[in-house]
Amino acid sequence: MDETSFQQTVEALVAKDPRYAAEAYYFLREALDHTVKSVGRAERAPGRMRHVTGAELCAGIRDYALQEFGPLAHLVLDTWGVRATDDIGELVYNLIAAGKLGATDQDKKSDFSGVYDFSDAFVKPYDVEEPPPPTKKRRR
Repeated sequence: MDETSFQQTVEALVAKDPRYAAEAYYFLREALDHTVKSVGRAERAPGRMRHVTGAELCAGIRDYALQEFGPLAHLVLDTWGVRATDDIGELVYNLIAAGKLGATDQDKKSDFSGVYDFSDAFVKPYDVEEPPPPTKKRRR
């Protein structure tokens, strides 16, 4: 993907749909590359589409966000306007409409709906359980 062309597309998408920051689109592109590699679809014949499902992409985005941002992943994504897997679908379909991503006939925006809860995905892995209260020792 030509970087200048992608940058121009992102600028146009942000102007048209300001719900999402430009960084969300760049992160999505990086996370897509990460996902394609992690599901073993990076090695394809030249010119063949590297396809992942909506659920696979959502899982890849979760993994990549935790890898890149750790406990701040939820905050970073929220700052960019990405608050649910439905938002991932919106970003993907904005890029599809702009001709920067492809889709099969079976793909639907609803494939991204409710794949996981962001709090469960990005906050719970870092929750620290409160230790039990100390027990009183009996004196003899």
